[in-house]
Amino acid sequence: MEYWHFSETPYPDLPPEDSYDSIRVTMPNSVIDPAKAADLWARYIEDWKVADEAGLNIMVNEHHGTATCMDAAAPVVAAALSQVTKNAKILVLGNPVSNRKDPIRVAEEMALVDLLSRGRLEVGFVRGVPYEVSATNSSPVRMNERMWEAIDLIKAAWETHDGPFNWEGEHFQHRQVNIWPRPYTQPRPPIWVTGMSPTSVPRIADNDYVLATFLTGHEGTKKVFDAYRTRWAESGKGEVPVDRLAYCAMTYVGRTDDEGMEGAEQLMWYLRSNKVPPQFILPPGYTPYFVRAAALQGGKSAFDLATMTMDQLLESGIMFAGSPSTVTAQIEEFHDRVGGFGHLILHGQAGFMDHDTTSRGIRNFVELVKPRLDSLFTSSTPVGAAVAAGV
Repeated sequence: MEYWHFSETPYPDLPPEDSYDSIRVTMPNSVIDPAKAADLWARYIEDWKVADEAGLNIMVNEHHGTATCMDAAAPVVAAALSQVTKNAKILVLGNPVSNRKDPIRVAEEMALVDLLSRGRLEVGFVRGVPYEVSATNSSPVRMNERMWEAIDLIKAAWETHDGPFNWEGEHFQHRQVNIWPRPYTQPRPPIWVTGMSPTSVPRIADNDYVLATFLTGHEGTKKVFDAYRTRWAESGKGEVPVDRLAYCAMTYVGRTDDEGMEGAEQLMWYLRSNKVPPQFILPPGYTPYFVRAAALQGGKSAFDLATMTMDQLLESGIMFAGSPSTVTAQIEEFHDRVGGFGHLILHGQAGFMDHDTTSRGIRNFVELVKPRLDSLFTSSTPVGAAVAAGV
């Protein structure tokens, strides 16, 4: 099992909740004190340095027009981290290529970060959240198709070394594709793609990319992982290596259960603060008509996370929190219920959680939980064989 420290790098000092209708897209940036934002960025980088020194890998993501994530340019942050860390792999999860007009620029950015880190980069791709369709002036229609064409073009740009080639796709047209520099890792950096529902999984499995899912709990995660295993088996590839599957959970480890729960309460800022009106949640064309209809009729969706209690978050496996023995047991149970996986992304900072508290959670996990999990899991053992075989 590999472990990754993750923070969305929030700007938590917001006006009273009743004074705004959305934390995304429409909140004016006059709310931000640039000096305070600079201080926050300095300490977030310190958090990641602690993770690197402790033995964790690092994950960064990207959002636009939102206070929950000040990282509007993940390649910039990844490049900075490449110079202040030594050992950690740096995962960008991810590049919202459906909202980017120029995939070749993404290929160049990632190649440069891979060089700066001397091959420590892992590249993740995401379709992009619905809130940012308007913020990036993109179309919500056919986003999935644009994402996959962009990934194919970026991969070709990384792997082609015999001179320029032209790309005449349905969504992108490029002349003289010949990126300089090319990636440090040959033939390319590892690729991850997020998948939040079973229907999004088959193409990820077809390409042997790492599948990552976020805060989906044991029920949602098992469905997504099982879809990957089924597709993998249908392709005649045998058992799925565990390093093809990744899960992100909010995680805080204290020396005691009480200390762990205090940290978990601070992490809940991320869920509680996500105030977004319906017009940004479901732009027309972003989701299939039947999913949109269910949501409009009050069906259950990922946005119910904001109303879940701490007990519900813990029971579902969206949150791992408590003492080392408690968290070890929670992760072991989750691992068994979903059929195993090889990457655990630890969403270990949110809201007003300060550097000292964040660092304690990181070190407690590495020193007191990771050795126990290492004795339980091995990164080379295939899992899900029974599911893949249909038994």
